[in-house]
Amino acid sequence: MKRPLFTPLVCVALAAAAFAADPAPQKTTIDSAHFEMQTVGTEKHFVFKRDAQKRVTLVGTNIRIVCDNLEIAALGVGDSTTTVPNLEKFKHLLATGNVLIVQGDREARCGRAEVFPRDNKIELTETPSVVDRGTGWKGDGEKITMFRGDRRVVIEQSKFEGPEIK
Repeated sequence: MKRPLFTPLVCVALAAAAFAADPAPQKTTIDSAHFEMQTVGTEKHFVFKRDAQKRVTLVGTNIRIVCDNLEIAALGVGDSTTTVPNLEKFKHLLATGNVLIVQGDREARCGRAEVFPRDNKIELTETPSVVDRGTGWKGDGEKITMFRGDRRVVIEQSKFEGPEIK
Protein backbone atom coordinates (compact mmCIF):
# COMPACT_ATOMS: atom_id res chain seq x y z
CA MET A 1 0.00 0.00 0.00
CA LYS A 2 1.49 3.34 -1.04
CA ARG A 3 1.47 6.02 1.65
CA PRO A 4 0.23 9.48 0.67
CA LEU A 5 2.87 12.19 0.45
CA PHE A 6 3.20 14.49 3.44
CA THR A 7 2.32 17.92 2.03
CA PRO A 8 1.58 20.52 4.75
CA LEU A 9 4.97 22.24 4.59
CA VAL A 10 4.15 24.69 1.82
CA CYS A 11 6.71 27.12 3.21
CA VAL A 12 9.45 24.67 2.25
CA ALA A 13 8.91 25.93 -1.29
CA LEU A 14 11.10 28.79 -0.09
CA ALA A 15 13.95 26.28 -0.12
CA ALA A 16 13.47 26.12 -3.85
CA ALA A 17 13.61 29.90 -4.01
CA ALA A 18 17.02 29.74 -2.39
CA PHE A 19 18.23 27.65 -5.34
CA ALA A 20 16.14 28.91 -8.27
CA ALA A 21 15.18 32.26 -9.73
CA ASP A 22 11.52 33.05 -8.95
CA PRO A 23 9.67 30.30 -10.85
CA ALA A 24 5.92 29.95 -10.44
CA PRO A 25 5.25 28.45 -7.00
CA GLN A 26 4.05 24.88 -6.73
CA LYS A 27 2.96 22.75 -3.79
CA THR A 28 5.82 21.17 -1.87
CA THR A 29 5.79 17.46 -1.05
CA ILE A 30 8.09 15.48 1.20
CA ASP A 31 8.10 11.70 1.13
CA SER A 32 10.03 9.77 3.79
CA ALA A 33 10.00 6.61 5.87
CA HIS A 34 9.92 8.53 9.17
CA PHE A 35 8.60 11.97 10.17
CA GLU A 36 8.87 13.80 13.47
CA MET A 37 7.88 17.35 14.47
CA GLN A 38 8.71 19.31 17.59
CA THR A 39 7.80 22.85 18.65
CA VAL A 40 10.43 24.85 20.50
CA GLY A 41 8.99 28.28 21.37
CA THR A 42 7.78 29.74 18.08
CA GLU A 43 10.06 27.50 16.00
CA LYS A 44 8.90 24.29 14.43
CA HIS A 45 11.49 21.58 13.81
CA PHE A 46 10.75 18.86 11.27
CA VAL A 47 12.89 15.74 10.83
CA PHE A 48 12.48 13.32 7.94
CA LYS A 49 14.51 10.08 7.79
CA ARG A 50 15.03 7.24 5.37
CA ASP A 51 14.89 3.52 5.97
CA ALA A 52 16.39 0.59 4.05
CA GLN A 53 13.88 0.90 1.18
CA LYS A 54 12.97 4.59 1.00
CA ARG A 55 15.08 7.76 0.86
CA VAL A 56 13.75 11.21 1.72
CA THR A 57 12.47 13.12 -1.33
CA LEU A 58 11.43 16.78 -1.37
CA VAL A 59 9.82 18.14 -4.52
CA GLY A 60 8.96 21.83 -4.69
CA THR A 61 9.03 24.85 -6.91
CA ASN A 62 11.64 24.05 -9.58
CA ILE A 63 13.63 21.77 -7.26
CA ARG A 64 14.00 18.15 -6.22
CA ILE A 65 16.12 17.08 -3.24
CA VAL A 66 16.81 13.42 -2.47
CA CYS A 67 18.78 12.56 0.68
CA ASP A 68 19.02 10.23 3.67
CA ASN A 69 17.93 12.80 6.28
CA LEU A 70 16.23 16.17 6.06
CA GLU A 71 15.84 18.69 8.88
CA ILE A 72 13.74 21.85 8.54
CA ALA A 73 13.35 24.79 10.91
CA ALA A 74 10.48 27.26 10.41
CA LEU A 75 8.72 29.94 12.42
CA GLY A 76 5.09 29.11 13.17
CA VAL A 77 2.02 31.24 13.62
CA GLY A 78 -1.51 30.71 14.84
CA ASP A 79 -2.67 28.00 17.20
CA SER A 80 0.42 26.36 18.69
CA THR A 81 -1.66 23.41 19.89
CA THR A 82 -2.39 22.09 16.40
CA THR A 83 -0.53 19.02 15.19
CA VAL A 84 0.75 20.68 12.03
CA PRO A 85 0.75 24.46 12.51
CA ASN A 86 0.65 27.19 9.91
CA LEU A 87 4.18 28.20 9.04
CA GLU A 88 5.19 31.80 8.60
CA LYS A 89 8.85 31.74 7.57
CA PHE A 90 11.21 29.06 6.41
CA LYS A 91 14.40 29.50 8.45
CA HIS A 92 16.82 26.70 7.59
CA LEU A 93 17.01 23.39 5.76
CA LEU A 94 19.70 20.74 6.23
CA ALA A 95 19.93 17.72 3.93
CA THR A 96 22.50 15.04 4.76
CA GLY A 97 23.59 11.68 3.41
CA ASN A 98 24.07 11.14 -0.33
CA VAL A 99 22.35 14.41 -1.23
CA LEU A 100 21.13 15.00 -4.80
CA ILE A 101 19.66 18.39 -5.76
CA VAL A 102 18.17 18.87 -9.24
CA GLN A 103 17.07 22.29 -10.47
CA GLY A 104 16.55 22.96 -14.13
CA ASP A 105 19.62 21.85 -16.05
CA ARG A 106 21.82 21.85 -12.92
CA GLU A 107 22.48 18.88 -10.69
CA ALA A 108 24.40 18.98 -7.42
CA ARG A 109 25.67 16.07 -5.32
CA CYS A 110 27.24 16.16 -1.87
CA GLY A 111 27.16 14.69 1.62
CA ARG A 112 25.67 17.82 3.22
CA ALA A 113 23.57 20.70 1.84
CA GLU A 114 22.40 23.68 3.90
CA VAL A 115 19.81 26.13 2.60
CA PHE A 116 19.96 29.68 4.00
CA PRO A 117 16.94 31.54 2.56
CA ARG A 118 17.71 34.84 4.30
CA ASP A 119 21.11 34.88 2.58
CA ASN A 120 19.71 33.50 -0.71
CA LYS A 121 22.24 30.70 -0.82
CA ILE A 122 22.88 26.98 -0.54
CA GLU A 123 26.18 25.63 0.79
CA LEU A 124 27.33 22.18 -0.29
CA THR A 125 30.08 20.32 1.60
CA GLU A 126 31.38 16.76 1.97
CA THR A 127 32.66 16.07 -1.56
CA PRO A 128 30.33 18.44 -3.44
CA SER A 129 30.00 18.61 -7.23
CA VAL A 130 27.80 20.61 -9.59
CA VAL A 131 27.01 19.74 -13.21
CA ASP A 132 25.45 22.23 -15.62
CA ARG A 133 24.03 20.02 -18.36
CA GLY A 134 23.17 23.08 -20.45
CA THR A 135 26.84 24.03 -20.84
CA GLY A 136 28.59 20.71 -20.25
CA TRP A 137 30.65 22.05 -17.34
CA LYS A 138 31.26 20.19 -14.07
CA GLY A 139 32.78 21.70 -10.93
CA ASP A 140 34.09 19.91 -7.86
CA GLY A 141 35.63 21.34 -4.73
CA GLU A 142 35.89 21.42 -0.99
CA LYS A 143 32.86 23.72 -0.60
CA ILE A 144 30.37 24.96 -3.20
CA THR A 145 28.11 27.94 -2.56
CA MET A 146 25.23 28.62 -4.96
CA PHE A 147 23.42 31.97 -4.92
CA ARG A 148 19.76 32.49 -5.74
CA GLY A 149 18.70 34.25 -8.88
CA ASP A 150 21.98 35.13 -10.56
CA ARG A 151 23.30 31.67 -11.53
CA ARG A 152 26.40 32.42 -9.47
CA VAL A 153 28.44 29.58 -7.99
CA VAL A 154 31.56 29.89 -5.82
CA ILE A 155 33.77 26.80 -5.49
CA GLU A 156 36.62 26.59 -2.98
CA GLN A 157 39.59 24.39 -3.95
CA SER A 158 37.98 24.05 -7.36
CA LYS A 159 38.48 21.65 -10.21
CA PHE A 160 36.58 22.09 -13.49
CA GLU A 161 35.89 19.86 -16.46
CA GLY A 162 34.11 20.99 -19.57
CA PRO A 163 33.73 20.54 -23.29
CA GLU A 164 36.68 21.15 -25.58
CA ILE A 165 37.33 24.76 -26.47
CA LYS A 166 37.39 25.28 -30.25
